[in-house]
Amino acid sequence: MTETTTAPEDVAQVEHNEGDEEKRTVVRTQGVKKSYKMGDIEVHALRGVDLEIYSGEYLSIMGPSGSGKSTFFNMVGGLDKPSEGKVYIDEVDVAQLDAYELAWLRCRKIGYIFQSFNLIPVMTALENVTLPMVFAGLTSDESRDKGMGLLQKVGLGERHSHKPNELSGGQQQRVAVARALANDPAVVLADEPTGNLDLRTGTEIIELLREMNEAQGVTVISATHDHKMLSVSDRVVWIKDGQKERIALRKDLEIETVHVEGED
Repeated sequence: MTETTTAPEDVAQVEHNEGDEEKRTVVRTQGVKKSYKMGDIEVHALRGVDLEIYSGEYLSIMGPSGSGKSTFFNMVGGLDKPSEGKVYIDEVDVAQLDAYELAWLRCRKIGYIFQSFNLIPVMTALENVTLPMVFAGLTSDESRDKGMGLLQKVGLGERHSHKPNELSGGQQQRVAVARALANDPAVVLADEPTGNLDLRTGTEIIELLREMNEAQGVTVISATHDHKMLSVSDRVVWIKDGQKERIALRKDLEIETVHVEGED
């Protein structure tokens, strides 16, 4: 199934669900700007973005190519630093961290899921999942037990000894989901997680992310073009020309479902 979405104009200023006053903010950005030098030209990828993301929330960031969506995603994930403004994760200013502290934050607080899976080819599914645990200091026995548990949760317990080239694209992304949860992160960042998958498999990954979000209470932030992601998102943020264009609650979106030819 695919979905097309119309966001009513009156949701432009929506920032909070009912009762959000009681929710804990896990990610906060203040006036985030990012500029790049390309020869004599200065490109303004972000032009001042303010946003609060709550613990346990499923948030989708949407926007066309070149909108600044991926740049903002990288700021939130500590993969890049803003030219101006601040990014806080659990009220820690990411820009103030040294290389060691930033590595610790990425290892313990954030899980990453990428469009191209980014699995290590020479490692088995289990080894890929347990690698972040090794960096976090778990013993080999602890890592193996926890890794097997995560692979079972994503439906790949019996494929633990398979390497990435022995797995389908959907299975590789399931391994990536398990790896992202390896160190019980506060936030999982999913960058176009369905971009390299067919329609049916992409839908399965979206449903899996939502299940993990609900079961473990982890905050999921997804940068995506995939309108199917809207049906599982608590809020949707649209980025345009480096600025936050609008925010909508899931309940305020009008979603039209259409049949895809060849789908059961």
